[in-house]
Parts: sequence; structure tokens; C-alpha cells
Amino acid sequence: MADISARPEEGSAKGGERSWSDLGPRIVSGVALGAIGAAAIAAGGWWSTGLAALAAFFMAWECRRIVATRHGGFRASDWHFPVLAALAPIGAHLSPDFAYTVIAILFGCGAAVLLDRALGAKWRWSAPGLLFIGVAAAAFVFLRDYERIGGLTAVWLVIVVVATDVGAYFSGRLIGGPKLAPRLSPKKTWAGLCGGAALAAACGGVVSWLTTGTLAHEGAQVSLVAAVVAQAGDLGESAFKRRFGVKDASNLIPGHGGALDRLDGLMAATLVAAAFTYFRGREIYVW
Repeated sequence: MADISARPEEGSAKGGERSWSDLGPRIVSGVALGAIGAAAIAAGGWWSTGLAALAAFFMAWECRRIVATRHGGFRASDWHFPVLAALAPIGAHLSPDFAYTVIAILFGCGAAVLLDRALGAKWRWSAPGLLFIGVAAAAFVFLRDYERIGGLTAVWLVIVVVATDVGAYFSGRLIGGPKLAPRLSPKKTWAGLCGGAALAAACGGVVSWLTTGTLAHEGAQVSLVAAVVAQAGDLGESAFKRRFGVKDASNLIPGHGGALDRLDGLMAATLVAAAFTYFRGREIYVW
């Protein structure tokens, strides 16, 4: 099995002492990634699409790699999964309707399953992972390209998810207390959940008020929901890794683990925001 080092999570402690050893690398990596992401989102077009495709590629690679830990390891024939995932946001950028992209991704997942069977690799967890990653990456591009204020929507979503992570990290370490879901992620706490949601609601409300004129309390309500969804996505990825005995998806990002570890919450929140935007016909945080 590929070695994937442990990543301290919010609320962790050893011998009664809180661990802050990963704070430095987290800050440096977070600032660097934030700068790249902000520039790409601001530029829009193929820049934001390319960033989403790159993220999808690495997340799908990590997903396949995790599943491969029980099947002899990642093989050369497995590269079709990250390639297919990277094509999803590109398709969303080119497609006239997001629904067409989702349908194309479903067909791509079916083709990947058939190819797996032809190669003798019947890994049932790979296809759902590809579907989730592909649709989430495509959904982010759909939000960024939305005809009215897509750029602001993408910025709001990223700020809310980052605030969720930061709030959970510090409140979990400073307060600790009862575990949120010890069987799924034994180091996450209720204090982390509440702290992350509170900071996300505050930041999201202010962003909504400043950018669209939405009342702060209305923006805060939507941001609170997005924060809870983001943390649910984080727990889901933790459960997935625990099933395969993996601590971090990879070591791509110092202090954060892999792309999946960093973007799991953003993917979940993006899916909900995109679905709401698509069926509502306007951005999720604009009332």
C-alpha cells in the first residue's frame, strides 16, 4: 500500500497537549493555493476551467490510488480515470447546458466501468468516485461561467468553505470536547463543526452584503447551510479513506495531505450550490 502520512485534524491532541505542528505548512500551502485559485477564478474562462480540470485530475488519481491499495497498487492502465475526470470541467465550459455535461459524465463513468471489466479490475468504488469528482468539478465551472455574477458566486463559495475549514481547525483545537463522528473521523469535534459553521456564516453574510446587496443575515443563512454541507463532504471523504485504511489521500499539499483532503468540502458545497442555481435560475446567495 502506498504510504500516506497522517494529517492532524481539528481537535487532535497527544498526551493532553494540542498539536500545532502542521500550522506553518498549512498556512504557506494555503496562501499559495489561495493566490493561484484567486487569480484563476478572477480570470475566468479557460483559466478557471483549467484549474478545475487540474484539480479533478489529481483528485481522481488519488481516489483511484486509494482504491488500488487493496488491488495491487495503481497501474499504468488506471490513468484513464484521472483523464476522464479532467475532461468533465472542460465539457462543462463548452456545453450549452449543464445537464448535458452531467449526462456525458454518466456515460464516461459507464465506459470506465466497462474498460475496468475488460482489464479485469472490478473496483466498484472507483466509478462513484469518478462520478462525484467529475460532476463536482464541472459544477464549479458551471457556477463560475454562470451568465450573471458567476465570478462572485465562485468567490463566495470558496470563502465560505475556507472559513469553515479555518473555524473548525482553530475551534476544534482550542475547545476540543465531544467527538463529532468518532467512527468516521475520530479527531473531529462538535466544537469544530460549530466553530466552522459560525465563521462561515459570518464571512458569507458579509461577502453577500458587500457584493450583491443581499441582507447579511440572509447571506449568513445560506452560508451556514453551505458550511454544514462542506463538513459533511469532509466526513464522507474521511469515511472513504477509513474504509481502505488510508490516512491522507496523498502528500501533494504540505500540511493538508492531498487534493481530495483539501477540496472534499468544496466539492460537496459546490454540488449543492450548482443544483440550487440550476433549478432556481439564479445564484444561490442572491435573494
